[in-house]
Amino acid sequence: RSSWLLLAPLLTPPVPVITTPPCSLCPEGAHRFQWIRNLVPEFGISSSHVKVLSSPAEFYELLKVQIKAAKQRVVMASLYLGTGLLEQELVDCLEETLEKSLQAKGSPDLRVSILLDYTRGSRGRKNSRTMLIPLLQRFPEQVRVSLFHTPNLRGLLRLLIPERFNETIGLQHIKVYLFDDNVILSGANLSDLYFTNRQDRYVLLRDSPEIADFFTELVDAIGDVSLQLQQDDTVQMMEGMVHPYQGDKVAYCEIANQRVMEVINSARTRQELLHAKTFHSSQPGSSLLSQQGSQASGSLKPEPDTWIYPLIQMKPFGIQIDEMVTETLLTEAERDARIYLTTGYFNLTQAYMDLILGTRAEYRILLASPEVNGFFGAKGVAGAIPAAYVYIEHQFYSEVCYLQQQERVQLQEYSRSGWTFHAKGLWLYLAGSDLPCLTLIGSPNFGYRSVHRDLEAQVAIVTENKALQQQLHQEQEQLYLCSGVVSTSTFEQPNRYVKLWVKLVTPLIKNFF
Repeated sequence: RSSWLLLAPLLTPPVPVITTPPCSLCPEGAHRFQWIRNLVPEFGISSSHVKVLSSPAEFYELLKVQIKAAKQRVVMASLYLGTGLLEQELVDCLEETLEKSLQAKGSPDLRVSILLDYTRGSRGRKNSRTMLIPLLQRFPEQVRVSLFHTPNLRGLLRLLIPERFNETIGLQHIKVYLFDDNVILSGANLSDLYFTNRQDRYVLLRDSPEIADFFTELVDAIGDVSLQLQQDDTVQMMEGMVHPYQGDKVAYCEIANQRVMEVINSARTRQELLHAKTFHSSQPGSSLLSQQGSQASGSLKPEPDTWIYPLIQMKPFGIQIDEMVTETLLTEAERDARIYLTTGYFNLTQAYMDLILGTRAEYRILLASPEVNGFFGAKGVAGAIPAAYVYIEHQFYSEVCYLQQQERVQLQEYSRSGWTFHAKGLWLYLAGSDLPCLTLIGSPNFGYRSVHRDLEAQVAIVTENKALQQQLHQEQEQLYLCSGVVSTSTFEQPNRYVKLWVKLVTPLIKNFF
């Protein structure tokens, strides 16, 4: 009971900042999304470099293969690293690869950088920190472990809120796994459930040095404003850096904003210059000799048919790019366009709900049934969280029915025996098209936490290539195949009964989960 009272100082939600969409969409095909490059870097790649994965086992095996093959860098950002045998096997792979690098002639080239959340990564006696300390002790010059601590958990609040509950205030929630020039974007954490029977989404971007450089720099920037894990399990800030919960909050957030925006803006400038250079060299009047020289050196790349846009959301630092882009996509989606939106935790922000209910596109929203919710069967107060999600879902469905939008906005519940559901993102099908030309994939859940509390990152993948569009379509179909359509009778089932106290408490606490 007292645990909720401790959250009282934060129960009043901050006034949302109204952001004007940067522009409206242009008319032609996939190119209509090029406005996104006004906000973030645009990376043009060949669709042959993109592979969509479908299962946790495939994700886990790929992680191990990529770690073992890495020569220059391994960069992993996650909420936490689990403590089971599968996670230990990942750590062993890292140790083996680092050992090989150490034994190679000359100075070792391989660098390993791991970014986790401080509160989640410190939970329990055996935790993410204790799993990684042996690597720090064995390879102190090559391994860096950064633990992000939200600046909003400080003072008396930090002293009083117990373990687990302190994770409600704000987290490092980005999930990026990169190995040399190969990048995996996902919503999955580094934990055995995500390697076995917790369904998520995963995409591999192969041989993409510019994208790998961007996410390396992003993780480095967050790492620089995070606590650094030491060999004796203590933590300390980098010299001269403002402390996240002991130092001045405004100063800390300003520095963090500068570091992250510097990464975004410098990459954007680099890509614009590269785009201009490529554009001019492809013009009819460009030098034939220089083109022949490029071909001779093997540096001529195929024309891109796929564009990657990294979308960052870090409201504690005043960065809300992902929110702006998502709202614009929902606002501008035309009549007869279809948006398939999925989230493991259905708790949309009011702005997203208003846009879905007030715009013209068709929506198919996939969410977790109570039995596949990650909190199902949890002990204590957390055990009531699936019921709170049912209550939120029922309220939204009632609003859909009240507005007579059941045909245009459809809810579907994922259900699969022995599995839990954690997939998030969206697929956008333009009017008249049977295949999606855009997908969002990464860590955000489209909820209050993702927008206001946590550090999030996803990518918009825009493609003209039919084979890649087919891959994305199959991914969507495979997920939605395990679902049933929500109707009024859904909420009459005995397992959908929501206790009165849950209904009363949900409006107060919905911004924390």
